[in-house]
Amino acid sequence: MNKTELVAAIAEQAGISKKDAEKALKAFTDVVSEELKKGGKISLVGFGTFEVAERAAREGRNPKTKMPIPIPASKAPKFKAGKPLKDMLNS
Repeated sequence: MNKTELVAAIAEQAGISKKDAEKALKAFTDVVSEELKKGGKISLVGFGTFEVAERAAREGRNPKTKMPIPIPASKAPKFKAGKPLKDMLNS
């Protein structure tokens, strides 16, 4: 499902226009992005949790030359599914 299909599905499910559904989706993604940028965490009970995972600096290898290369520390977004979502998928 791409963004256009998601907006259409949200609009149909909520009984709103596609334009309003697109605004709501944009607002949701903006709020989640800003909170994660601040290092925060967003918990949606029954659905899951969005948070930031810290990756430590490490040494990797160039597969072509086999020479070691430094990989800097970084942050990555992480989503952990909630139990009801997992149960729904596995039923």
